[in-house]
Amino acid sequence: MPPVWLIGFLALSWWLGGLTGSMGFASWVGWMAIALIAAAVAIFAVAVLEFRRVKTTIIPREAPSALITSGIFSRSRNPIYLADTLLLAGLIVKWDALLAVPLIPAFVWIIQSRFIKGEEAGLDAAFPSDFAAYKSRTRRWI
Repeated sequence: MPPVWLIGFLALSWWLGGLTGSMGFASWVGWMAIALIAAAVAIFAVAVLEFRRVKTTIIPREAPSALITSGIFSRSRNPIYLADTLLLAGLIVKWDALLAVPLIPAFVWIIQSRFIKGEEAGLDAAFPSDFAAYKSRTRRWI
């Protein structure tokens, strides 16, 4: 499950941040961390509301009853994974975990290869013409 991967990457980031101690970044870096975390929470909340509005499952691997293309999903096909990535980045910044920065693209790669590709294949099978049109006008991430 994607949340398990996120928790694992967060734990590893926190541990890596502890190896180097505080890097003494400027105060604006703290604000950047807050902004990234706030954006992650907001994007996640808006995406969950879209799932509730159309009454379809939020659980990856379960068969969806609808294809969501409105709201935040008109900007990103995967806003929850985008939120997860922003949360990871924000906490890496907050924890001064410079050694953990390479974990961000690693997390994206794992999520994309282990979850997104399979989920998109399921959407393509369930909503072939609608998903093809949606995919052609909406980017996977941003």
